[in-house]
Amino acid sequence: MNKNLLKYHIAKNDMSLEQFSKVLGINVSTLSRKLNGESDFTRNEIVLIKIALKLSADDIDTIFFILKFA
Repeated sequence: MNKNLLKYHIAKNDMSLEQFSKVLGINVSTLSRKLNGESDFTRNEIVLIKIALKLSADDIDTIFFILKFA
């Protein structure tokens, strides 16, 4: 997951992490764990993220699904 890109889109939409966690229906500590890769976002959360941040399918792919190879 590209956490920096997701955080960029959150900030671009003038949301704090607290506000964003409320949109997802999770607490801030859970959001923090997800952003740090300690747990995964669910499919439903990814759909909410797409809607709340007005992201394209390509944006979602880039943030969540495109793997980086060394």
